[in-house]
Amino acid sequence: MRIQVEKQASFTPFGAQANEKLIFVGMNTSKVHREQSGLFSKVANDLVYRQSIFKDFIHREFSLDAFESQFDDKAKDFGTNKREVLQEVLRDQYANISDASIQQEQIDALGKENVFTVTTGHQLSLFTGPLYFILKIAHVINLSKKLNEKYADKKVIPVFWMATEDHDFAEVQSCNLFKKVTWESGQEGAVGRMTLQNWSELIETLRGFFANHPEGEIQQVIDAYNGSNYAEATRNLVHTLFKNEGLLILDADDARLKKQMRFVFEDELKNQGAKSAVEATNDRLEKAGYGDQAYARPINFFRLSAGKRERLMLEGDDIRIDGEDAHKADYWLAEFDKDPAQFSPNVILRPLYQEIILPNLCYVGGGGEMAYWLQLKGVFDLHQVQFPLLQVRLSMMVLDSNVSGKMEQLNWEINDLFKPIHEQKKQYALDHADEELDFSAMKTHLASLQKAGEEIVNAVNPNMASFWGAESKRIEKVIDGFEQKMIKSEKSKHEKALKAMDFIHDRLFPNQGLQERYMNFFQLCANGEVESNLREILEAVDPFEKDLVILHQS
Repeated sequence: MRIQVEKQASFTPFGAQANEKLIFVGMNTSKVHREQSGLFSKVANDLVYRQSIFKDFIHREFSLDAFESQFDDKAKDFGTNKREVLQEVLRDQYANISDASIQQEQIDALGKENVFTVTTGHQLSLFTGPLYFILKIAHVINLSKKLNEKYADKKVIPVFWMATEDHDFAEVQSCNLFKKVTWESGQEGAVGRMTLQNWSELIETLRGFFANHPEGEIQQVIDAYNGSNYAEATRNLVHTLFKNEGLLILDADDARLKKQMRFVFEDELKNQGAKSAVEATNDRLEKAGYGDQAYARPINFFRLSAGKRERLMLEGDDIRIDGEDAHKADYWLAEFDKDPAQFSPNVILRPLYQEIILPNLCYVGGGGEMAYWLQLKGVFDLHQVQFPLLQVRLSMMVLDSNVSGKMEQLNWEINDLFKPIHEQKKQYALDHADEELDFSAMKTHLASLQKAGEEIVNAVNPNMASFWGAESKRIEKVIDGFEQKMIKSEKSKHEKALKAMDFIHDRLFPNQGLQERYMNFFQLCANGEVESNLREILEAVDPFEKDLVILHQS
């Protein structure tokens, strides 16, 4: 066991900054090889364990030593003017946050040429959404600390990129906190711009889960979950959790930042360069045995307006938005110059936008995200923008005391968790039967009987072969049915144990999927405590661990 973080000072998400040094020593975690778990895609596993096979689709393979060259490459790609714009935007976004002194220091540091970022991003999931929202952030925080330890002449700042321009409200309006919680709103368009309609009702629902802990830390977290719009509420929530970890939270829906994308916008309008670059890469990925994740359009920009996110479409030499008149490229460039904030890059160009406006070294994301990043190296080359290192985020499964207790009752080891539950139940019934349920001898006799019948039929009347085949199959089904009934009868004698299996499976694989993709972090905070639970997560996240981490919650 390993992957533990030892701190020189206690973790204080709601208090003073801790002076920390990462020492991965291992106490309450174990791990399982991702491929042995059977839970991850081929492309994700290959990126984690064999990233070198993607050398034609990335700039360089991820490793701690690779950052040394990445520092030099990014320094050439990110000048003083970009740093000043980024600082200006971040200062404005943190202007109304009173307890952001650490963030102000980080923003000031961004003006120096030896200061860089490592970034992760996510949709504005309700109340942080699934657990991996928290894991992503913990990953870049700890990655930045490890880099700062190794490269003392540099400074690396963790960044959380809020996907405020995403328009799929259905994907972010709910979370699974003990039960499904949904923010009801009829708004459309970029989710970050949405006002907090019916928000008080949502807040009361969240408070209801922790009504027995009115003085708990969770109440401070819920208090912070507010703002002028959904983006601000998300920033305030994430800041409350991670403010003492030096995390910067960026909303890139800003005209000053988007202005830096003008040359990309012009190329999309006039040349459709991204589509050609992505399609060429997709052909090579397909030949290498990997499918594409994201679709490149002729023009990969949307126009944002009140409650709308509309696609720019190419029609001959003209460009239009559905329901409006078509115009030439110069018209749209003039519109961009009037207000760059009204235009938004789609999934193909959002990564490029990120790397244009940030002094970024590495992007950390899930397997699905990494799959579409692999499509994009040609787009970066086209626009002469430095491609970042890519790393698949750490994955984690949390075993609470209830799950651990039931595992102990069943005498289960960690590897037992990843066996099909129907097979586990069957095997348990067989292992704990009052009399040994062994049908192997009967099945051996059946096979002999079937063979003897075939020999007789072939010798006497071959026309009866099909009849004998059907009858022997019927006998086989009778024996199989008898076996299943006997096993079912034995299972009923062990109802408590089988219910324990169901309990474990439901906790760790809700809806037959990964726990981290379903369960909300605050479900771990049922007692109202946030600090200790967030500390356990942070301590268990080793940014260089490749395997699935199992956290045994204390």
